[in-house]
Amino acid sequence: MIQEAIKKEVMDRLRREILAAEGLQRQAYEPKLDMGLPALASAFPDQTFPTGCIHEFISPDMESAAATAGFITALLGHMTKQKGPCIWVSRHRRLFAPALFAFGLPPDQVIFIHPDKDRDLLWTTEQALKCRGLAAVIADVPDLDLTASRRLQLAVEQSRVTGLLHRYLPGNTGHTACVARWQIKPLSSETGDLPGMGAPRWQVNLLKVRNGRPGTWIIDWAIDHFELSTQLQQSGPAKEIFIYPKAARA
Repeated sequence: MIQEAIKKEVMDRLRREILAAEGLQRQAYEPKLDMGLPALASAFPDQTFPTGCIHEFISPDMESAAATAGFITALLGHMTKQKGPCIWVSRHRRLFAPALFAFGLPPDQVIFIHPDKDRDLLWTTEQALKCRGLAAVIADVPDLDLTASRRLQLAVEQSRVTGLLHRYLPGNTGHTACVARWQIKPLSSETGDLPGMGAPRWQVNLLKVRNGRPGTWIIDWAIDHFELSTQLQQSGPAKEIFIYPKAARA
């Protein structure tokens, strides 16, 4: 029994050290982001939504893009309550600020930045991610290569700011250094005999997550919190953690 306890303690310590090296370990002073969705939280290595890292959201069409914007806004409502304001970087003015109230996010907690040129978008995003006083940075990016995503991930590992990248991609998604990749699809809500007239409902697909378990869930937004409607599938047990040189992540 003693040997088993020692073995478990060593493995837990190694797991924490590896997650910290990969930018996934939550710092002691950081509050745990509670989304009120234990089934979704179990997909992540620390049993909670990963903060202080980069998430990417893939939208193949405008309907998915609108649903993704709503889901991201609901996430931000949880984040800003714990850590402060956020920055939203976009070339286009698609959001109607007062509508953010519907997802629990006061518009005065968001700083909107609209660069004039595409080449300024990632630079602005990277500089914003270095600001330690922010809860999160959201960026609507048309494309993202591996090198650019590594720069952003390195920035958040220093600042502990969460990055949410929304990519409009009808085709190939490519490879990035982001910790998690999501795809949000809109679904018809249900309120009695009036389908489609209720609160927002999403099919939330966690396509990949580092050292976690991808899965699919049906999630409703109920005024000020998430509610799990259905868990469609989740891919097996959590993946094992492998050690690799830091040079491979540079």
